[in-house]
Amino acid sequence: MAFIHTPDASASERTTSMYASAEANYGYLPNMYRAFGHRPEVMESWAGLLSSIRGHMSLRRYELVTLAAAKELKSSYCMLAHGSVLLREGFTSDGLTAVVNETEKAPIDAGERAIMAFAAKVARDATSVTQQDIDGLKKYGLSDAEIFDVTAATAARCFFSKMLDALGAAPDHAYIERLEPNVRKALSVGREVERPLAPSPSGGASQ
Repeated sequence: MAFIHTPDASASERTTSMYASAEANYGYLPNMYRAFGHRPEVMESWAGLLSSIRGHMSLRRYELVTLAAAKELKSSYCMLAHGSVLLREGFTSDGLTAVVNETEKAPIDAGERAIMAFAAKVARDATSVTQQDIDGLKKYGLSDAEIFDVTAATAARCFFSKMLDALGAAPDHAYIERLEPNVRKALSVGREVERPLAPSPSGGASQ
């Protein structure tokens, strides 16, 4: 699953608690939590940071910004996770695929396109951002505070996506079961989804 050994639930009380909470929430233990098993307090701090950022944005805007940043970062894990959220929030499979592929049929307005383009630019090279980019967002009605929120969501995604990919955390195999193949393919821009272990001839799982 990862390039480093990931601890089991007995590593510490905080790791035990983090794993148990994740399993209760997802129905399985996601690889992203395993990757943070050595330092559960970092995951706790990450959750707090996200909460402070998302509290000032609509869910739709947050997810679109995150999707744009994750695509630029080539993070399959974050693309699959946040694409799944958008599907639950009303996007169709075709609509989501159009957003990812940046086609004219994407069910987003001009302002959302501009926000996603800005997020991609921040993730790609923040030093390339100019006053003109900021002014462009203001033309769509974004305030300085809202531009801060978009930037914060993008910058935060850089931390999490790079942590998972640098540690070799593969997207969870659950996405194979939960997403249509064409959607999964569109969202898989980097590491491949983890495949379930194949049964060994003796009936156990192969290693």
